Amino acid sequence: MKNKKSSYTEIMKSRNTKNVPSEQPVLDMYIQMILDEALFNRKKELLEERINDALDTKNKTVFMKLSKEYKGLRKLG
Repeated sequence: MKNKKSSYTEIMKSRNTKNVPSEQPVLDMYIQMILDEALFNRKKELLEERINDALDTKNKTVFMKLSKEYKGLRKLG
């Protein structure tokens, strides 16, 4: 075997990296999914708290409105 040692830089230069798709769009999409999930969970928690408050105060009108919104939110999740 002849001396075939190459540096990492030389190997990377020899590769055709122009046709390799960037990982940035995938990373952006993943970050957006995490943010969407966090916002969804927070909105759900707030609705649950408000529904519980409406139950505690026996406010049927507010309870019905919030429970309808909560039902719609659950369809999304």
